[in-house]
Amino acid sequence: MSELKRYQMYIDGEWTDAENGATFTSVNPATGETWAEVPEASERDVNRAVEAAHRAFKDGPWSKLTPTARGKMLRRLAEVLATHSETLGRCETIDTGKLFKETRWQANYISDFFQYYAGLADKVSGETLPIDKPDMMTITLREPLGVVAAVVPWNSQLFLVAVKIGPALAAGNTVVLKASEHASAPMLEFAKVFEEAGFPPGVINIVTGHGEPCGRTLTSHPLVDRISFTGGPHTARHVIRNSAENFAQVSLELGGKSPVIVFDDADLESAVNGILLSIFSASGQSCVAGSRLLLQDSIKEEVLARVVEKAKKIRIGDPLDDNSQMGPLATEAQLTNIQSTLVDASANGAKILYGGARPPGLDTGWYIEPTIIDCPSQEIGVVRNELFGPVVSALAFRSEEEALSMANDTSFGLASGIFTRDVGRALRVSSAIRAGIVWVNTYRVVSPIAPFGGFKESGFGRESGMEAIYDYTRPKTVWLNTASEPIADPFVMQ
Repeated sequence: MSELKRYQMYIDGEWTDAENGATFTSVNPATGETWAEVPEASERDVNRAVEAAHRAFKDGPWSKLTPTARGKMLRRLAEVLATHSETLGRCETIDTGKLFKETRWQANYISDFFQYYAGLADKVSGETLPIDKPDMMTITLREPLGVVAAVVPWNSQLFLVAVKIGPALAAGNTVVLKASEHASAPMLEFAKVFEEAGFPPGVINIVTGHGEPCGRTLTSHPLVDRISFTGGPHTARHVIRNSAENFAQVSLELGGKSPVIVFDDADLESAVNGILLSIFSASGQSCVAGSRLLLQDSIKEEVLARVVEKAKKIRIGDPLDDNSQMGPLATEAQLTNIQSTLVDASANGAKILYGGARPPGLDTGWYIEPTIIDCPSQEIGVVRNELFGPVVSALAFRSEEEALSMANDTSFGLASGIFTRDVGRALRVSSAIRAGIVWVNTYRVVSPIAPFGGFKESGFGRESGMEAIYDYTRPKTVWLNTASEPIADPFVMQ
């Protein structure tokens, strides 16, 4: 094994180890080998990061810059970021197993998100209210909240950083970001981009560690004003409890068990490609993965046969190789969970049409074949539970009403897909599905302009879009008495 790459945290504009010298290691999912060493933040480290962010907000210079000046800084960040897409993408691939051609593209694309929020920085405004009182002018101002705690998971890290940090900084807040303990290195590489872009000390701080004590200390810290969390519902419940200590505003972007509905009038070639895109991209390790496939009964067999045929041709291999089309899972625990769930599914009447095993010739790393399962009902675990892997469960429906009932029969509500040529049906079903995102005749499309978020156990709040920047501000109401006469004595009754 080669020598470990050693990282430091980024706090108050300085690179630093944990105050007690503690570290943990990161494993390359493609090889199963340990490749990096990362600081394990203590409570004191987190306190130092939050206090630095609070100083940068309270004393300046960040909150004292004009919105236009903040926008210029974000444009500079976008420009620097675009020059580091290769380095950032490669690091994320080594640490998570995602395909290099995807991470490299994403690292370059998120510069558009920072450009978008750079443009919005000086567009956030209050209003003059048509108040019902004489001689009063009443206006609202929009002010930044203060310190934002941003918690990101290991998957799609660069995208999630952009949709959290972009609007937070544009609105005038400062940020402490906790990187995932499963793949911290890309976030620490990303800190170098902020440093090169010239952001003042304390505006961005990046800490690394586990939920205890790092995550708990950050999300319960009395100087934190807002928490933006992306992860699973189990951890989100802890975050909400922690926020009772500081009354911070909270937004949650959680898991999903997203349905892809294919009606019998759909363009089947487009639908099949959309299915592959929805579940096998990023090895299914996406919160919006289309892991429940609902097929109208008259086309079920044909669609499944086409999906299996194409799944067999997916090239699985080294994620750094641009010829690979699917890489490994990010953690061994995911692989173990998927394998046990497939055993349970078979025992409960499901039929594995393809996949479920380690690909031939890949003896190291956490690889699994793309897997298609024909399921007897929605009551088994493989249909109910988020697996975060390349596993799709197929079920049949007879009518539009039954498809909607099945689609909404889940505790999640993040994303969904519909394939049909009938525009009226597309609009009806889009309106009736209980999910924050509906893709019609496409899937997995994102933009800085479009809001992103879920219903039910998929969380609350929205990221991306113009609304997001307002979520990082609070309104202040100002009453101005315009009368030329002094106000009346309140104890003299007229």
